[in-house]
Amino acid sequence: MGEVNIAVLGAGGMVGQKVLEILEERHFPAKSLRLLATARSAGSKVSFRGENLTIEEVDAASFKGVEVAFFCASSEAARELAPQAVRDGAVVIDKSNAFRMDPRVPLAVPEVNPQAIREHDGIIASPNCSTIQLVVALYPLHQLATLRRVLVSTYQSVSGSGREAVEELRTQTVQVLAGEEPAPQAYPYRIAFNLLPHIDSFEENGYTREEMKLVRETRKILREPELAIAATAVRVPVFYAHSESVVIETERSLSSEEARRILENAPGVRVVDDPAALRYPMPEEATGRDEVLVGRIRQDLSAPRGLALWVVADNLRKGAATNAVQIAELLNE
Repeated sequence: MGEVNIAVLGAGGMVGQKVLEILEERHFPAKSLRLLATARSAGSKVSFRGENLTIEEVDAASFKGVEVAFFCASSEAARELAPQAVRDGAVVIDKSNAFRMDPRVPLAVPEVNPQAIREHDGIIASPNCSTIQLVVALYPLHQLATLRRVLVSTYQSVSGSGREAVEELRTQTVQVLAGEEPAPQAYPYRIAFNLLPHIDSFEENGYTREEMKLVRETRKILREPELAIAATAVRVPVFYAHSESVVIETERSLSSEEARRILENAPGVRVVDDPAALRYPMPEEATGRDEVLVGRIRQDLSAPRGLALWVVADNLRKGAATNAVQIAELLNE
C-alpha cells in the first residue's frame, strides 16, 4: 500500500469523526490529511494519531493535491464540490444520497460488489446505512439460492439523524422520567419511549424516501433491477446501531441450517444465533463492531422457500465510515 493524500469533508460531524477514528484504527497509509467543513464547523479541533488538527473551511481549492476525498456531508455539498474534487485529481467516496442512483456512479459494498469500485469515473457512492447491512447479510444467500422477494422492516437508531437527535433522545428520556412533556425538535414527535414509522419524507407511493432507498439501492448493488422488495423504516429510541427484521423467498429451497452455514462463512458477517442460550443480535452488542450480526435464522412458516432473519449493525461504522474506508483500501491495493 502506498501512502495517500486524503481529505475528509464534514470532519466535524458524527460520520466524519468516525471516518478519522477508523482510518486510525486500520492504520490507513495517510501521507497527508486535510480536514474540511462548512464555515459553521471550521476552526474546531479534531484529534488524529495523537495530534490536534484544525478543520478548515472548504473552498474551490481545498482538493488540490488530494488523492482520496471522503465526503461525509450533505447531498447538496456533494453535488457542488465533488465535481471540483474530481477535476483536481481526487477520487471521491461519497456517503450522501447525491450520486447513489446515478448509473455512471458505482454503489459499493466491498463484501458484495468489490468489482464495482474499479468501475468509477472519479466518484464512488457508499450506500445508505440500512442498505449496507441488508446486502451484506443477503448476498451470500442470493449467490446460492437466488432471491425472489425481500420484505424488510428496519428499527433505526437516532444516531442516523445526527448528533442533535442523539442529544434529543438523551434529554427527552430524562424529561419523561421526570414527568415532563418534551418539545420535539429533531423529529415531528417525541422519540423517547416512542416509535416513529417515518424516516425522511414521504413519496407519492406512500413509502418514505428511506424505504425507497432500501429498495432502489439493494436492486442496484445486487444487479437485480426487478427484485421484489418492500420496506418499512421505523425510528426507535436507541442511540446506536440499526436492526432489521428480514423475510426472504428464494428460487430454491434453503433450510435454516444451510443458511446458517453459509452466513458463518460469509465476509463481514458474524452469526449470533443460539435461541437456547438466548443469543441473538442486539444493538448493544453491535455498537462499536464492524461485522453485520445475523441471528434468529428460521424458516418462514408462510412460504415453502422462505427464511426469516434478524440483522443488526453499527450504523456509524459499517453503515457509514467503515464501508467508506474499506472502499479506499481497495482503491489503494
